[in-house]
Amino acid sequence: MGQELAGKVAIVTGGAGGIGRATVELFVREGAKVVIADVDVALGEQLAASLGGQALFRRTDVAIAEEVQALVDVAVESFGGLDIMFNNAGISCAMFDRFLDDELADFHRVMGVNLLGVMLGSQRAGRYMARHGGGSIINNASIAAHNAGFALMSYRASKAGVVHFSKSIAIDLAEYGIRVNCLLPGHIVTELNSFAEPGSSPEVAQRLQQALDPVWLSNQPLKRRGRPQDVAEAALYLASDRSAQVTGIVLPVDGGITAGDPVNHLNEIMKTRARVLEG
Repeated sequence: MGQELAGKVAIVTGGAGGIGRATVELFVREGAKVVIADVDVALGEQLAASLGGQALFRRTDVAIAEEVQALVDVAVESFGGLDIMFNNAGISCAMFDRFLDDELADFHRVMGVNLLGVMLGSQRAGRYMARHGGGSIINNASIAAHNAGFALMSYRASKAGVVHFSKSIAIDLAEYGIRVNCLLPGHIVTELNSFAEPGSSPEVAQRLQQALDPVWLSNQPLKRRGRPQDVAEAALYLASDRSAQVTGIVLPVDGGITAGDPVNHLNEIMKTRARVLEG
């Protein structure tokens, strides 16, 4: 067990489940005190209780400025400061329709949580960090910010905004010793992308995952589904002093999806050429 975050105080939004939960647990193992922010009170309180005095839970809607400020205040008052802000909270679109059929009914909520929430978290944490020697801000985006695709236009736009915002404030906040970096998770096994109906049994969710894994992996060079722990490890690096000279980066945790097409098109072209010439 390492202690890379010993003496540090962190906030993790969307911290009750998935990537957030894995990050909270890892940060605590590495010595940090963590404030868990989420709208799921039951899961958040349960997680905090399991971690003892190293963590506490605060219900927070990240799209509401007053609640985000209160979150920062709780971290400072309860644990004596704030060194790490992981703006992880995010939601997907309610609809998977093609763009021309999408009523964009969830646009404002998606933008509010995914983009405004990141902006508010960065600003309110940054105001404290600027007066207290700096810190690390980590923003969670998605490979959807990098790779264009079908449907989910509000989600894609929100995550693309997170990337550009993160790079911009990395420049803006550098003079205060605040580092800002961005993660791009891809095809991570979480409830958000399980495609199971709410309330589905674990057995149904497992069957869906097994059926969908080949589809998820079709554009991924590393044929392994990512886990929340993979993203948590990347967040740990960006939160720790090991990344002291790193700011403004966009780090994919995606098995190579954003690197390019894994299909060997040249090989397919040469096979087709040979068939034609032999034919």
